[in-house]
Amino acid sequence: MTSAKLSHTVAIILKALSLGYQFGFEIMEVTGLPSGTVYPALRRLERDDLVSSKWEAEEHALKEQRPVRRYYLLTRAGKGAAATAIQRYPLLSRLIPEKLVKT
Repeated sequence: MTSAKLSHTVAIILKALSLGYQFGFEIMEVTGLPSGTVYPALRRLERDDLVSSKWEAEEHALKEQRPVRRYYLLTRAGKGAAATAIQRYPLLSRLIPEKLVKT
C-alpha cells in the first residue's frame, strides 16, 4: 500500500491493530468509526495482505455467550504500513489508548 492510499481511516485502523485491538467491534469502540467503515476497510486490508484474519473457536464464544469473533492481525507488510501511518498522522498516537492486557 502506497502512502497515497493511506487514508486517515485506514491509518487509524492500522494503529488500533498495532496496539492489540483485534476484532471489529473492539476496533469500532476504540476508533469511533462505524461498522460500515471498519469492516470494508478490514476486508481491503486483508485483500492487500496488510492484515490476516481467523475465526475463533466456536466453543470459546459459546462459553462467553456471544457471537463468534473474527480476529485480525497485522502482517509484516501491515506493520510497515502502520509505522508509515504513524509518521504521516502523528496525532494518532494520542487518539487511541494502548490496549490493557487482560491478566
